[in-house]
Amino acid sequence: MEEGPTLLEAHNVRAIGMGEEVVVLGHGFGTDQSVWKHVIPHLVDEYRVILFDNMGAGTTDPEYFSFSRYSTLHGYADDLLSILEELEVESCIYVGHSVSGMVGFLASLERPEIFSKIITISASPRYLNDMDYFGGFEQDDLNQLFEAMQSNFEAWVSGFAPLAVGADIDSMAVQEFGRTLFNIRPDIAFSVAKTIFQSDLRIVLPNVTVPCHILQSSKDLAVPIVVADYLHHTLGGPTIVEVLQTEGHLPQLSSPEIVIPVLKRHLAGSL
Repeated sequence: MEEGPTLLEAHNVRAIGMGEEVVVLGHGFGTDQSVWKHVIPHLVDEYRVILFDNMGAGTTDPEYFSFSRYSTLHGYADDLLSILEELEVESCIYVGHSVSGMVGFLASLERPEIFSKIITISASPRYLNDMDYFGGFEQDDLNQLFEAMQSNFEAWVSGFAPLAVGADIDSMAVQEFGRTLFNIRPDIAFSVAKTIFQSDLRIVLPNVTVPCHILQSSKDLAVPIVVADYLHHTLGGPTIVEVLQTEGHLPQLSSPEIVIPVLKRHLAGSL
């Protein structure tokens, strides 16, 4: 009987770079570790950079995706902690894009000593509007999104990619996001999208005590700017917010020239 891949193989884990300090890069929905391609060359001289693919990304084997395990974000947090344990990482700066920001928060609740700081890019604890909370979406909006994904995934990708990136359909960033989105098996993409968009992690935020640097585009279809302010006031540890003069949910892909110097400053700085 053939043995399956190791944990590190299954997640396509890579550790590159010369530095002693470890930086872990977690990607958001619809992408894989390639979303960091513009950023990586600017980090490897100073840091040891760990990259991985979330299970379900188009670069992972769909046979290893468990619909029950990943019906909540805790499955991803457990994966992250397992990867860090396997690599014997005792301390790191974690950079989480979009949903991976929340995954970092959940992981830090289990093992706060591993994370010297968490940097989030375009992260949100809840996408749905609530009584005293503006997440940016009504349930009807999400239902339409889910229906579009199920009825014609290819057409949905073509429409969603430029909206999410905040650029024209012929831009390189839109084409790249469209490529990684389209690589995901449609039923997995639907399941992951539903888990993310219906999640609500507001209740755990006060328990997150690791220092958090919150980076947010000034205009983002998926995350209103007020969400960054909400994180700033609700997280339990020291926080800082920086609004990037960028448009879109994937600024590291669409505006790397703006994101890179800001990210480097937050990696080096403390609260």
